Order: sequence, then C-alpha cells, then structure tokens
Amino acid sequence: MSTAMNFGSKSFKPRPPDKGSFPLDHFGECKAFKEKYMKCLRENGSDNSLCRHESKEYLECRMDRRLMAREPLEKLGFKDLMEEKVESENQKV
Repeated sequence: MSTAMNFGSKSFKPRPPDKGSFPLDHFGECKAFKEKYMKCLRENGSDNSLCRHESKEYLECRMDRRLMAREPLEKLGFKDLMEEKVESENQKV
C-alpha cells in the first residue's frame, strides 16, 4: 500500500518561515561584521556571551540592509546593551 503525500492538491499553500531563516548575504554587505564576530568567538573559545556587541552590530547590519526583518534589539536579547548605551549618553550630558 502506498503512503505517498499529495502535494498536487490546491489546499496546500507553502508559506515562509516565521523566524530562523533569512536571505544569504550574497554581496558580502555585512561580511566585515561577520568576520569581526567570528574572530571574537575564536579568541574567546566560542563563548558568545563575550561577543554580544559584535553580534548586535552584525544583526543591525543585516536589518539595515534588509537581509532580515527589522526587530527591536531588545526583543533579540540585547536589552541590557541598549540600557548601557542610554546610561553612557546620560553621563555625557
């Protein structure tokens, strides 16, 4: 007995993934940011918690160039880095 799936039916509608997949950087627009992040990972034994600034910069580059959907950095786990920036700006005043 065959258990083939029927993808020819009109009820099947493919949809893009919600998160976790985004276009490749074919033109290398964010390559410098990626290399900086990868270098940080190598120098810190792959401990990404020590490379959060580089990670944030890389994601900002991707969002600025429309290689991924724009998301608030706080939602991507960088709330503490955003608070540091505000505090340092307040100290300058």
